[in-house]
Amino acid sequence: MDRGDHAAGQVAQSEAGGDVSRFLAVQEFELEARRRLPRAVYEYVAGGAGDEHSLRTNEESYQKIFLRPRVLRSVVPVDLSQELFGRPLPVPFLLAPAAYQRLMHPEGELGSAQGATRYGVPFILSSNGTVPIEEITAVPGARCWFQIYVQGDRDFTRDSIARVEAAGCEAVCVTVDTPVLGLRPRQLRAGFRVPAGLELPHAMRLREASDPGLHSAVTWRDVDWLRSVVKSKLLLKGVLHPADAELAVRAGVDGIMVSNHGGRNLDTIIPTIEALPEIAEQVGGRVPVFADGGIRRGTDALKALARGANAVLIGRPYVYALAVAGADGVARCLSLLIEELRLAMALVGAGCLPDLNREVEWPAPAAAKSALMLGNSPLHGHGG
Repeated sequence: MDRGDHAAGQVAQSEAGGDVSRFLAVQEFELEARRRLPRAVYEYVAGGAGDEHSLRTNEESYQKIFLRPRVLRSVVPVDLSQELFGRPLPVPFLLAPAAYQRLMHPEGELGSAQGATRYGVPFILSSNGTVPIEEITAVPGARCWFQIYVQGDRDFTRDSIARVEAAGCEAVCVTVDTPVLGLRPRQLRAGFRVPAGLELPHAMRLREASDPGLHSAVTWRDVDWLRSVVKSKLLLKGVLHPADAELAVRAGVDGIMVSNHGGRNLDTIIPTIEALPEIAEQVGGRVPVFADGGIRRGTDALKALARGANAVLIGRPYVYALAVAGADGVARCLSLLIEELRLAMALVGAGCLPDLNREVEWPAPAAAKSALMLGNSPLHGHGG
């Protein structure tokens, strides 16, 4: 995509998005975003690795989980709030890091943060973001976390962390699942590349994005070093194995993000929702666990919460919503998911987040069945 395409894309995004209330499901934003965005930009957001089995299965796995409600419980009004890292979290959603957002809409990451602020949702700024963190944390009520790839230049990494923390960043999320970039055929066929004039205020320009050989190969030694550098909360993003989750807790991290990178790196990788239960069980409430990948409905969020997540991350849906209507689109995307989750919780008989457990699944896992027979409720606990 050349600069002309980029400019054309920005002009397209400047058109009025219309009344966002006409969108009744987050999937509808993708259809409109595909029409508005330059093809290369759309394929960059939408595409996955290889034959995209994991991209599809991330969503389809939620559809294979069926719910069995309990009735005659006091569930109105439903309480979606919790305490996370010593602060109230009104709803169990976060906006996942997504790069180059000014390619999607002129407001870029600022629009995403503004939309998230309307619901008290933390926004995670990508290290390949196009808006300085200082502009985002200046938004009244904004809660900003920062995603980082650890680079070979530790001074740069240390300085980046110090900068975002000085700006008011609440947490640093280290992506640990990308020692090399995965092969993304759809993105390559579309000819996506970052325009030369696009400002990346937090990115280190040591490599071309297309060169997988020079990506950040993080090891547990780096995590130990990061723990000594990060003064805010430290989370690892991209954990899929319970043994790695245990190592992370022992290394002193403050949270674990169960994620398969949205199916963008390794095809036929385990879906996030399937990896989640073992990790939540292994962690045992010692630190919060977050689920990232494939959530398109409030019922999907409910299933992740029931399987042990403290909160869920939303990625592509809010990026499409941003492309359509900027901050208003992001806010509408969140409002749809929040209301769907609220209704779903009431309908399965859960009045608050601690009421959710795998008893709501059908068929229930063996542990949930045993607890049910004993008259107990296997709550997963919301650490933090």
